[in-house]
Amino acid sequence: MDALILSCGTGGGHNAAGRAVEQELRARGHRVTFMNPYDLQGPHAAHAVNSAYVKLAQRVPGAFGAVYGLGNAYRRLPFRSPVYHFNGASATALQKYLDTHPCDAIVMPHLFPAEMVTRLKRRGVAVPRTYFVATDYTCIPFTEETDCDRYIIPSPDLAEDFLGRGLPEERLAPLGIPVRREFLSPDRAAARARLGYEDGRRCALLAGGSIGAGSLEESVRTLAAEAHDLQITVVCGSNRRVYERLAREFGWRATVIDHTDDFADYVAASDLFISKPGGLSSAEAAAAGTALIHVTPIPGCETKNMAFFAARGMSLPVESPKKELLDACRTLLDPSERTKMLQAQRTHLPQNASSALCDLIESDLAEK
Repeated sequence: MDALILSCGTGGGHNAAGRAVEQELRARGHRVTFMNPYDLQGPHAAHAVNSAYVKLAQRVPGAFGAVYGLGNAYRRLPFRSPVYHFNGASATALQKYLDTHPCDAIVMPHLFPAEMVTRLKRRGVAVPRTYFVATDYTCIPFTEETDCDRYIIPSPDLAEDFLGRGLPEERLAPLGIPVRREFLSPDRAAARARLGYEDGRRCALLAGGSIGAGSLEESVRTLAAEAHDLQITVVCGSNRRVYERLAREFGWRATVIDHTDDFADYVAASDLFISKPGGLSSAEAAAAGTALIHVTPIPGCETKNMAFFAARGMSLPVESPKKELLDACRTLLDPSERTKMLQAQRTHLPQNASSALCDLIESDLAEK
């Protein structure tokens, strides 16, 4: 099989889900190309789209929430969205690529390429089998205006949300959000040893996603001042300003890093994962069996993620780190409370979505 994975870097979760599918497909002997479709528009197009999102989410999260709200309002209208028309302009470049690089399946963990493929279909262009992978625990605006063969959704509990937006039931596959193999049933003792963590001491991992958003500074400040028994690790992602401030102020108390290739080890080695409620990072924590505290969502889909997890006992929501974070940590350091949360995650979230998705693709193509 030749598979094409199309994703965009507007937040790291989309690419991470795509890489997880790539990892599984390659392990099965399939050929895979991973691409940002905006790269077909020229050397600067992908960077412009990605950086616009990242800057808005990092610096003005309220504005990002307003844009998301406008999207929800617009989807009530009987017109195709500006997002569809914006991405439709890139469809011709994608068509030319597919003409010269044929493939059997296209996997899209991002809305934008799904809009491009939809435009091609509406032009009458024959395209390979298409798989849209939802990376948030909600049906995000404009998913319903795409035309894909399969919609991979994060949980059976979300089927009504997608059906309510008009997506055909026979196209929904509640397989979960794909995560890399390193997050599945990790060896905690080995991860702690690789990272040099002290034996017998509880560990808390704080992260703000790939863009370092959320209340990282306030959360670290709170734990550094009060939780003297915790080993603290902070992953700042691409947010260089936050990394420099935290390293300068708390380097004596916490391990502060920017990018790391060992994120799965950090999640596995930790007793608590404190993070903004990104869909992918939440799925990674659940896959690894690490207790989860959600703080300060970027308004929009992350608000939905936080509510979805909290309603099912799969995370503890913290609106104000200064007031609530310590109590949340104390709760989840109780073994019985942590066990209860991990059981809820196993109950409501499918396991090993990457493998299940690849099984589905192989089965679909075998029936053609």
